[in-house]
Amino acid sequence: MPFGEQPAYLRVAGDLRQKIVDGVLPPHTRLPSQARIREEYGVSDTVALEARKVLMAEGLVEGRSGSGTYVREQPVPRRIARVGFHSAGGCTPFRQEQTDERVRGTWESHSEQEPAGAAIAARLRIPQDAKVMRTRYVFRAEGEPSMLSTSWEPLEVTGRTPVMLPEEGPLAGRGVVERMAAIDVVVDNVVEEVGARPALAQEAMTLGGVPGHGVLVVSRTYFAGGRPVETADVVTLADRYRVTYHLPVK
Repeated sequence: MPFGEQPAYLRVAGDLRQKIVDGVLPPHTRLPSQARIREEYGVSDTVALEARKVLMAEGLVEGRSGSGTYVREQPVPRRIARVGFHSAGGCTPFRQEQTDERVRGTWESHSEQEPAGAAIAARLRIPQDAKVMRTRYVFRAEGEPSMLSTSWEPLEVTGRTPVMLPEEGPLAGRGVVERMAAIDVVVDNVVEEVGARPALAQEAMTLGGVPGHGVLVVSRTYFAGGRPVETADVVTLADRYRVTYHLPVK
């Protein structure tokens, strides 16, 4: 294939994509039928079908049973601010991560002990099968699910202390830095890695997305004197959120 030449189905998908972006095909408009695409672009049924599949995989259109394929309404991305820890007079960690301070955040959580799997053990630098406290969160903004998070804390650090359960006790919901400080563990470094992957079915269902569509994953680890004391994965839909970092110049 000569350099720069695209397969026919990608050229058709590209033209339809541009029409969606330009508003020629606005949200909730029915996408041209396979027969219409075939006639308008002079391509085969196979090419027309593959072009529609591309747009569906990109999340630009959605199929409606017995009705056809329609242009999806694209959400306006909101921002998740990553600014590191700061004491904010009773401000919760959820609120600290919201660029829009007007957002009303709530969350649900569930904690339980489990043996650390290989991946989590490596992140926490503990032996595999060592006991950790796993806490799963569903964060809601204005009542709608916005983020999922799973955190793991080594029980050799927090076990038999008042902060063993992150969402119970005197510092419930206060965040890792404050909770660790209460047991004389001083957090002095935080490392985050941002990646992307297809959404798992349960994640998509909880967040109101479509299985297979992209999610952003922020993998975060808190350190105290070089020792990991908590690690977590924060998951959110890639088309609904942007992660913004505020990095101080030193």
